[in-house]
Amino acid sequence: MAEQTRRRQRTWSAFGDVRRMPTEYEIVTHGTNWTLRDGRKAAFQQNPSSPANLWMRTYRDLSPLHAANWDAFRDPDAMIYRKYVAMQHEQENAVSGVLDEYSDAGHDAGLAAQWLDTLDILFCATRFPLHGAQQVQAYIGTMAPSSYITHCAVFAAADLLRRVSLVAYRTRELDLSHPGRGFGTGERALWQDHEAWQPARELIELALVTYDWGEAFTAMNLVILPTLEDVLLRQFREIARGTGDELTWLLLGYLAADSERRGRWSAALARLALVERPDNLGVLEKWIAYWAPQADAAARGLAGYLAAQGYAGVADGVVAGAERSRERLLATAGLREAEHADAGPAEAG
Repeated sequence: MAEQTRRRQRTWSAFGDVRRMPTEYEIVTHGTNWTLRDGRKAAFQQNPSSPANLWMRTYRDLSPLHAANWDAFRDPDAMIYRKYVAMQHEQENAVSGVLDEYSDAGHDAGLAAQWLDTLDILFCATRFPLHGAQQVQAYIGTMAPSSYITHCAVFAAADLLRRVSLVAYRTRELDLSHPGRGFGTGERALWQDHEAWQPARELIELALVTYDWGEAFTAMNLVILPTLEDVLLRQFREIARGTGDELTWLLLGYLAADSERRGRWSAALARLALVERPDNLGVLEKWIAYWAPQADAAARGLAGYLAAQGYAGVADGVVAGAERSRERLLATAGLREAEHADAGPAEAG
């Protein structure tokens, strides 16, 4: 019996004295970031003062957001590659079926001219900010101080790539139905020059040069995406439905599932940071206070365009709804009192 006990401990020694069989999720996730393996003097097998090692030490190991044991984090969805591929395969089959059905019905040909302009500006052009967000997620995954965090960020980056691909596909469909309107060729100029996008463009570009892994995570996952996605997923989805564009309404509903899953693990990681080190509260609050006004300005830019187009009910509610969505996530993360979040701005549809 003693020999069997010792053999079990050796088998799962990477987990410490857990006294239980690790889950499949833990087995395929634990310790897979080789830059963090025990005994390493530096992240990479180079001179400790090499640029790569100095980068990891400065922006990961010496981050103001730190904890004694980041490996205590667990993804609430326990996502692994096999599960992720099966889940998204099912989602893509559903999306493909919807696209085929509405294409066969000639859906795009019946869209009003004003709504086509709105789709070009606030749907087709999103492949640029989404690609920026995808790059930030990939960076978070590269720099994360635990393979459990890395896996979550990598799946989040894949989610955003999936969304970029869908936006590109729909842009081409709209171009085929409405040749000459500039679908597929004018979105870069919209992203770079259109008044509605400039606060968001500045925000994404600042996030791309935020090198501390903890601040990059806080900025993108706790502030920027919760704010902008409330506008570009939830609120824009309802506006699409109000205009009779059921296809956009359905597609944004499918994409919302990815956003919700990212919100769950992001909130769980913030909660762990607070449990591991209460002083992390001040660190996170400082970063949130810096990024939140800029995220609100980005939402305000998009809201201004929607209001100018006369979409009912959005003139005063877009920014308030986005702020409330962000505050709810922060409350879930333990960074706001639940009562404070519930008392925030009323949702706008």
